[in-house]
Amino acid sequence: MRLDLTGKLALITGATGELGRVIARMLAECGADIVVHYHSNAAKAAELKDEIESIGRRAIAVKADVTKQDSIEQLKQTVEASLGRVDIVVANAVVQYNWTSVLEQPSEDYVSQFDSCVMQSVYLAKAFIPGMIEKKGGRFIGINTECSMQNFPTQSAYVAGKRGMDGVYRVLAKEVGEHQITVNQIAPGWTISEQERTNGMAESEGYIKQVPLKRRGTDQDIANAVAFVASDLASFVTGAYIPVNGGNVMPAI
Repeated sequence: MRLDLTGKLALITGATGELGRVIARMLAECGADIVVHYHSNAAKAAELKDEIESIGRRAIAVKADVTKQDSIEQLKQTVEASLGRVDIVVANAVVQYNWTSVLEQPSEDYVSQFDSCVMQSVYLAKAFIPGMIEKKGGRFIGINTECSMQNFPTQSAYVAGKRGMDGVYRVLAKEVGEHQITVNQIAPGWTISEQERTNGMAESEGYIKQVPLKRRGTDQDIANAVAFVASDLASFVTGAYIPVNGGNVMPAI
């Protein structure tokens, strides 16, 4: 038994980012063809597309603004004209900003998080789930965060966006489940990325002390979880918020 995504087409938003690249590679290694979405880094998108094609998968790199519905619709049209209908959506892109206190956080940062967490997911659902309904199956996966459960100082805009996203995913899971479409969220902890491996690890002893597994997770750990919920092995898992953080936060019943 293995994670077999052969014949599936996966869209990863923010695929040129630290985590997005690893998710794209992992799904390709499991057999999926890949839509490499990017916002500004065309060179990295082309490099990732070539890498995926080198292992025998089909790939396309497409630019889009995930906070704009018309841009998502154009993305859909481009993908379907080139590779066909998407089977797996991974909403990974998010707007980056500087974190500070609620009293000091610029109002536009709350708007950017709402747009890139909540509205991105809504636009992606409107664009791609109708095709999944026609195919009688699909996977809709969002990258959330352990911060949604922590609510630490300076996290407010990020947490607000991700908690709003959580509500959309839970409702959507109930609305589209009858079509054998699963809707799940993967919630990483403080993850080790390619950038840290290259430039040096951040001081994390204090964080690790709180983690039951006594280590930070890696980008590959997150990609593994995404591949699982994308696969037929998780065909009866939906509406889930799945922390991948070594037990640092634990949802209660």
